[in-house]
Amino acid sequence: MTAFAFDIEATDGAARAGVFRTPRGDVRTPAFMPVGTAGTVKALYMDQVRAAGSDIILGNTYHLMLRPGAERVKRLGGLHAFARWDGPILTDSGGFQVWSLAGLRKLSEDGVDFRSHIDGSSHFLSPERAVDIQADLLGADITMQLDECTAFPSTRDAAAASMDLSARWAKRCRDAFGARDAQAIFGIVQGSTFPDLRRASAERLVDIGFDGYAVGGLAVGEGFDAMLDTLDATTPHLPTQRPRYLMGVGKPADIVEAVARGIDMFDCVLPTRSGRHGQAWTDSGPINLKNARFAEDKEPLDASSDCPASRDYAKAYLHHLVRSGEHLGAMLLSWHNVAYFQALMARTRAAIRDGRFADVRAGVRRATSPAD
Repeated sequence: MTAFAFDIEATDGAARAGVFRTPRGDVRTPAFMPVGTAGTVKALYMDQVRAAGSDIILGNTYHLMLRPGAERVKRLGGLHAFARWDGPILTDSGGFQVWSLAGLRKLSEDGVDFRSHIDGSSHFLSPERAVDIQADLLGADITMQLDECTAFPSTRDAAAASMDLSARWAKRCRDAFGARDAQAIFGIVQGSTFPDLRRASAERLVDIGFDGYAVGGLAVGEGFDAMLDTLDATTPHLPTQRPRYLMGVGKPADIVEAVARGIDMFDCVLPTRSGRHGQAWTDSGPINLKNARFAEDKEPLDASSDCPASRDYAKAYLHHLVRSGEHLGAMLLSWHNVAYFQALMARTRAAIRDGRFADVRAGVRRATSPAD
């Protein structure tokens, strides 16, 4: 019997609020997972990540297998001890790098031959090896199947071949994972923007049987409307009693629209990447602290926030830090952004429970359009 359970506690239309229960703690859904690619959420202490409201973080198989090495992480106590994060961790399988590092890899039925982007050394990642790294070496609470993130645009034939390969890899990953009480495994729906391929992919994964289901292959250039159309074609074919995870999508407008279509979990580098480039996310939309108009602005980013970075520092000071290239600027803005995204998720959960999700959805769409 798995120690993982997903309880849907309220719905508002297709939007769901609930709890994904894991041995290392509950994940309140809808949930946003800060990205800790290399065992760190960039520019933040894990205590800050937790205090901001994060229940779960994400790590990346490809990057950790290259540096410091998955076997080394295992010898040092696993990823939780190594990174000093005691909550749940979901690990990306490396499938996104199959897409993003296309010039450094060779794909076959067996798996993926990578050349390291660090030193050019050769590595092989099979479905079985991806499971071994995530579940046994890193010690992830949630393992993702190895998949191929289909390039966009794609012909239907190419998308079908890619989806078929991911589905065959899904079966191999599930078999390699076996039965585990304290760890879970998610399958990943592929099929580009073709509704029939998305349905076929979802149905094949459900037949295999996973603890949760992710929608992959989006936010790769297809555009906002095509992403929503693809979710409309996909989520009805995923089990209602399992968590649904939209991979790599994270603008506030993207999140609320995906929640409206029944998605429960998200991850994105946006909060910390924006912070490192001087951008802060707010209820009025994103603002660029590099702009001269903030040079004498004494107001904080959000006086009502529980986050010190949002509440205690004037925009003028943040502007100064960013323009001066001071590391503290990136740290404070990253902290603020992670806290902002977690506050958005908390508001979204509360609104679903109170039957007010439409209000949150409309407000976010007005403030943070997909063109931002």
